[in-house]
Amino acid sequence: MSTARLSADIRSFRYPDGTTALSDILLDVMPGEFCGILGSNGSGKTTLLKLLDGMIKDFNGTVLLDGENIRKLSPREIYGKVGLVFQNPDDQLFAHSVYEDVAFGPRNMGCDEESVRRLVAEALEAVEMAELSAKDIHNLSYGQKKRVCIAGLLAMGHEILLLDEPTAGLDPMGEYRMMELLTRLNRESRVTIVMATHSVDLVPVFLNRLHILSRGKLVRSGTPEEVFSNRDDLSGVKLRLPYIAELIHQLKNGDNLPFRRIPLTVGEARRDILETFGAALSGR
Repeated sequence: MSTARLSADIRSFRYPDGTTALSDILLDVMPGEFCGILGSNGSGKTTLLKLLDGMIKDFNGTVLLDGENIRKLSPREIYGKVGLVFQNPDDQLFAHSVYEDVAFGPRNMGCDEESVRRLVAEALEAVEMAELSAKDIHNLSYGQKKRVCIAGLLAMGHEILLLDEPTAGLDPMGEYRMMELLTRLNRESRVTIVMATHSVDLVPVFLNRLHILSRGKLVRSGTPEEVFSNRDDLSGVKLRLPYIAELIHQLKNGDNLPFRRIPLTVGEARRDILETFGAALSGR
């Protein structure tokens, strides 16, 4: 059985003013997993990512990175494996060009310039930004800036990416392209990804495991099908069903149409609609 890349047992974490931000968190992130931490604004998603990244260490509990207590690891030992992409890329980017920003990490780790060039080229290729390596950071789109942030972590050899609302601020096509990029990194490069989000419509299409966070506590974990199985539970944590699932739920429970389940994606809904109405028509 595989050992978790990240394993968290967080009994409590309080902000300096005494407010409890997280409590009773048990979370394992397995190798090669693409999982989501789903919660409304203020649920504690960003704080949890910072604990998993080793940025916050004054909490009651334990976070293990590949079986080792993250509080006992040096920054280099942590950041050689795991990195956090902030919600706002402008909080993370600082160099004048794409190349220089991505090169900062490998240089800071002591790589020679030939290795830096190779690592930067590979990272920019992975996020489809290779042709823009010389471009000024300030002239990039919001989505391109987010890709550069991801490239900066990949260039440092990060095998685990923690992403705070990676689709926030993007238009619908930008959202989809970002999720396609992350899916490709996960499937082809075997990058383990933990994504904090409140975008319930994207989750069923791309993620294979979900953890719902509400008021600093994990209230449910499982596959998208398991997590979205109870509509009332979601409303209690200020979330909703994906729109396509809500439509089928209304048709099933409000209009008494004989759907056997609540599909979560357009593809699943199309198949179930054809099956349901095909059976109804054949029965006439």
